[in-house]
Amino acid sequence: MREYSGSVFLADCPARLAIEIIADKWAAVVLFALSRKPCRHGELVDLIGGISRKVLTQTLRRLQGYGLVDRHAEAGKVQYALTDLGRTLVKPISALTEWAHEYGAAVVGFQESTTD
Repeated sequence: MREYSGSVFLADCPARLAIEIIADKWAAVVLFALSRKPCRHGELVDLIGGISRKVLTQTLRRLQGYGLVDRHAEAGKVQYALTDLGRTLVKPISALTEWAHEYGAAVVGFQESTTD
């Protein structure tokens, strides 16, 4: 396991920044969608169930601000793609996705058992 000089309990810890980035409800979904291929805004809205155009725009801008997503405009068409830095999050997001497939039903089952 890699040693880190910071502590997750400190405000400037890089691990806290990583959690802040992916803790947003839509960030990981948008990053995962863009890992497949660059997409236009409307394509992302169609691909990601439940996200509004406004929230998608906000999420894309936020991810651009972190240097994870790039916006390309050509001939009046705008496309979004992962940057090299954004692609480094694909593997961790895939691991979370696998965890959700394996344990998501257990979490839902626990939630349902505590609301009875």
